[in-house]
Amino acid sequence: MLYDTLVAESPRNDPFDAVRAAALARARWLVDLLERQRAEFAAGLRGPYLPEQSEQQDAATRNEIDTGLAACDDEEGRAAVLTLMMAATFGDTLWQYGSEIDSLVSRVRGWTPAEVAVMLLRSAEYDMGFWFADALESALTAAERLDAEDLRTITPWLRWAHTELMDTEIGSGAAPLARRLRALLAVVDGKEIPDGLIPEKAPWAAPLRARVSAGPTAELADLVRHLASLTGPRPAQRWRRTCLTVVDAAAARDLVVDTLRELAEGEPLCSREHGQHTAWMYDDHHYHYVVQQNDGDLARGTVWAAALTDGPAAVPYLDALALRTGAPWSTGVVEDLKLAGAAINALADIDDPAALDSLWRLHSRIKHRGLRKQLDTALTSAAARQGITPGQLVERGVPDHGLAADGTLEREVGGGHRARVEIEDATTVRLTFTAPDGRTSRTAPAALKDGFPEPLNELKKLVREVRGTLAGERARVEALLSTAREWPYDEWCRHYRDHPVTGVLVRGLIWEFQSEDGAWHAVAPAEGPEEGRPERVRLWHPIRASVDDIRAWRERIVGARLRQPFKQAFRELYRLTPAEEGTGVYSNRFAAHIVHYRQLYALFKERGWQANFLGHYDGGHDGEARAEFGDGDWRACFHHEPAEDYGYEVERAATDQVRFERRDGGRWRETPLAEVPPLVFSEAMRDVDLFVGVTSIAADPEWADRGESRHAAYWRRAGFGDLTASAEVRREVLERVVPRLKIADRCSIDGRYLTVRGDLRTYRIHLGSANILMDPDDSYLCIVPARRKSDGKVFLPFEDDRLALILSKAFLLAADTRITDGTILRQIKRGG
Repeated sequence: MLYDTLVAESPRNDPFDAVRAAALARARWLVDLLERQRAEFAAGLRGPYLPEQSEQQDAATRNEIDTGLAACDDEEGRAAVLTLMMAATFGDTLWQYGSEIDSLVSRVRGWTPAEVAVMLLRSAEYDMGFWFADALESALTAAERLDAEDLRTITPWLRWAHTELMDTEIGSGAAPLARRLRALLAVVDGKEIPDGLIPEKAPWAAPLRARVSAGPTAELADLVRHLASLTGPRPAQRWRRTCLTVVDAAAARDLVVDTLRELAEGEPLCSREHGQHTAWMYDDHHYHYVVQQNDGDLARGTVWAAALTDGPAAVPYLDALALRTGAPWSTGVVEDLKLAGAAINALADIDDPAALDSLWRLHSRIKHRGLRKQLDTALTSAAARQGITPGQLVERGVPDHGLAADGTLEREVGGGHRARVEIEDATTVRLTFTAPDGRTSRTAPAALKDGFPEPLNELKKLVREVRGTLAGERARVEALLSTAREWPYDEWCRHYRDHPVTGVLVRGLIWEFQSEDGAWHAVAPAEGPEEGRPERVRLWHPIRASVDDIRAWRERIVGARLRQPFKQAFRELYRLTPAEEGTGVYSNRFAAHIVHYRQLYALFKERGWQANFLGHYDGGHDGEARAEFGDGDWRACFHHEPAEDYGYEVERAATDQVRFERRDGGRWRETPLAEVPPLVFSEAMRDVDLFVGVTSIAADPEWADRGESRHAAYWRRAGFGDLTASAEVRREVLERVVPRLKIADRCSIDGRYLTVRGDLRTYRIHLGSANILMDPDDSYLCIVPARRKSDGKVFLPFEDDRLALILSKAFLLAADTRITDGTILRQIKRGG
């Protein structure tokens, strides 16, 4: 019988065994009904399935249980609650009774400390975290009806329940339960900081643990409880006011800043030593993290407390924490979006130039869509406070890092050694050292490493920051090509030409100046306006220039051996085609390509596109990558899907349509292609061309050797087919560069190919895929490129890995008798 089973299982050898036995006896009628309910359910499983009869029996028994519970007085109702909790089972058949318990707890009165203790203890025995949370919530509702003296009686079990809660993976439901437990404990003892509130082993919490160990006070307990009460990304004004009060009452301004510093710079936690940081991680996955999920509220409260009390002094730590937890690929810890969001929002709340610099740097380095939205909002709010646009705010907030106007900085490091930081070009920041005897080196001398490690580390940190700013500015200025931005001449000089970092990029680009008569005149890189003082300035884009002007600029760039920060004079142009005018709202120009999906997804992230990840989940079969252009007024959408049936992960994807949307207030509305500004259309399609060109299986030199026939026709068609816009630009560059090469007499450009005459055979290198065909039989030559950058011996006016690869293959094949690689030689000599 169920009653006998519950009586036998109820003793725990604690002070409350008699309470459990009395409750079972008082609610014996309820146990009998529960037993009947379970017997009817079991009979339905064993015998023939008669749904109507089973439903009638179940409804009758349930109605009898509900009627009996509704008729219970307070004493019998409390006994029924304890009985239902003890009768709950979590095996193959679930009997939980949560709704019945909640209904009773909400109305019965007269709870005794012993009954509440039984509920607290039983809740932790529930099998799953969320069931534990539900049961604990009922127990706390009963506990909150006890007076202070009764609460004092059950303090050990309240503490125990708090420890259990902090050690159990529940998710977001843990925080409100923990706050209720702490409030109950505070009624008994204002100095109470229960175990688990401050994590015992987390390095970031060491300052808090040290202060508590030195002597807990009511003021310190108030502070810790208040910090842990923050649940949202931005605290309400009441929380902020209270925070300032409790921090000062506990004399804890230094404490919250020290804790923030540990969050930003301290040792991370290890999943193998400290367990998973959240319940959804696999047990065998090894990683590092900053904060365990159940400690997140305390950590975020500390972030805000430091920002509110220390202001600008907290900015470096907030910056480091946002980057550490928001861009984990660069810091070695898993991302914590809530903690990163708290740091970003706290930075946005600090009205100081240093905070603005930090937000700008984070915007250029953090790729997560949600965090970037928060950064956009922060920058927009900051711009509104100053009465300018977000774009103006960003360009005015670019840090100069103390560099001189020419992008250099010299500093005494120690022991007579001097260091020089110099931005050499659009991608290189050089650090050199000069010894007392005048010798220079690019590596730090041993005397500095041993005698002056702190100044040396500060210098290296500065170099990293300058590199980050330079990379961010390069991406930002290139993104201006999709806009119609214009600047007053003085403003452009101040924030672009004369800026120590941005100026390095500006001096490598073509700009247009508007004269008083309204005409625009383009000038060469590093040159100023031809005459007079121009009214306005804009960045030159070839889509606004004539064919002759584009040709002239390209000839000038190559002739002067100017390497631009990014492809400008040789930038590909994508104009609306008749086919796209016919389709109206979508382009199929880059549809039906087969691409390596992982590589494609990585390239999305690198270029700032946001995309869902293809896989086995709802919506995981339809891929859509999106990016904003034209100062955020336009959005391009690139559709793709798995190219074949897949197992655990998608290996290859098939590309589909490109569509455009216009921002309409807070919404996006699909727009016909004909209405998309030419700058926006060209820049968006250029990105899509890049995605396809880089990740297509047609550009995989080993694909032909795989023996896979499913995509063989596509590989042949795309790998040796018509040239895209980017490949056409490649051909134009080669027409100018090849005559200057020492192998010029062995090379010629023939339509889609660079033809190279070797001594063993003649080779044709496709200008799109870099694939190679050999005469006379068009046999395929597989050459797997080495994973290293170009040696730079051949001047190229812009960075293009595919172009560099084509030239490296040309040099190799022009001297084919000197090839030593056996794999390549066997292919050449086979039928040669």
